[in-house]
Amino acid sequence: MKTNLPFEHEIPKGTKLYFGKNASLKRQIEFKASELLQKNGFEEIITPYFSYHQYFSVDPNLLLRFSDATNEEISLRADSTFDVVRLMTCRIKDQNVKKLFYIQPVFNYPSYEIYQIGAEALDCENLDDFIKIALNLFDFFGIKPTLQISNIQIPKQICKLLNLPLSVFENGQIDVLLNLNINWLNKLVSMTNLNDIQEILKIAPKELENELKTMCDLAKNINTNIVFAPLYYSKMRYYDKLFFRFLCDNAVLSSGGQYEIDNRVCAGFAVFTDALIQKLSNKEN
Repeated sequence: MKTNLPFEHEIPKGTKLYFGKNASLKRQIEFKASELLQKNGFEEIITPYFSYHQYFSVDPNLLLRFSDATNEEISLRADSTFDVVRLMTCRIKDQNVKKLFYIQPVFNYPSYEIYQIGAEALDCENLDDFIKIALNLFDFFGIKPTLQISNIQIPKQICKLLNLPLSVFENGQIDVLLNLNINWLNKLVSMTNLNDIQEILKIAPKELENELKTMCDLAKNINTNIVFAPLYYSKMRYYDKLFFRFLCDNAVLSSGGQYEIDNRVCAGFAVFTDALIQKLSNKEN
């Protein structure tokens, strides 16, 4: 019986193959990021490819799941943040390490392979350092992305105020919000800069005032092109406060934010190596 077997040179859809200039570029990015992170007091960690706890941080539908020798369910690593924090607070807590970085891939169902560079800091709410590290990396490679600042608490508070399901923000259903025809909400939808925030603060509900001000405070310390997206909602389960993304030509080069795991306030970010390689390759061509 004949079967439709892949050709010898084929690789599964979603996996990565780098060679020549792009392979060299990948190493340059990783080396420079490692240098910047170490200068900022981060130590490197390499976590296991398999994990028991991925469902805490990632949609279970994205997980590649297996069983271990005792028939406990494990997953191929789809996110590094949760495991890194858990390792800092439980496995290597005697080392008193509070700032770690990692350079390793993550994997999503059915066969997606994603290279990234990330860092996490325990007992920290300050995003300035992470943003500046990312900016230094982009500047080294001659890239000028736009910084997008959001606050995950704003969509959550709006849901409470207006009795809306969070899925409205998860799915980006802006039409649902505009159909409510609420002045302050309409202005939030179109808000992009600091002046817009100052105007909205005059009419926004008190529950949103502090969350809008924290976005302003973060922007004041950063010297780059900034846009505000107060209604953006990250689908990563742990981010729950200030959140940022670096965007360039419709690609997300980096993202990060504040979160809480096991009652520890943390902050972290990731640089998406594949997107950065693609951007630099296009720039060279």
